Amino acid sequence: MRRHRLGFTLIELLVVLTIVATLLSIITPRFLDQTDKAKEAALKENLNSLRIAIDRYYADQGQYPEQLSLLVSKRYLRKIPVDPITNRPDSWQVETLDEEGKKVIYDIHSGATGQSLDGSDYGSW
Repeated sequence: MRRHRLGFTLIELLVVLTIVATLLSIITPRFLDQTDKAKEAALKENLNSLRIAIDRYYADQGQYPEQLSLLVSKRYLRKIPVDPITNRPDSWQVETLDEEGKKVIYDIHSGATGQSLDGSDYGSW
């Protein structure tokens, strides 16, 4: 007489685990790639917002800001955005000009090291 056993055999469990592992190996790289694409899109948007604020400051004040914090205090930005690659608001790299003996900010780039998905350096954006 055979008794009916409840549960799964070891072979059945191994087959299911193999299928799950295969699916994860297919999905994971695509998910990680999408995360990087989203961070790069956010970086482009943040850089665009900062550059627009710098240009508006120049149009209104007749000079470029000496510090990024002036964009907030003069209400051109609500806050300095976070660089989504470094996850820090203080990692932006500014390009300055000497204007009447003081350094003023006329452009801004990401302070992130490394390369984007298209092969360009984040610092050149």
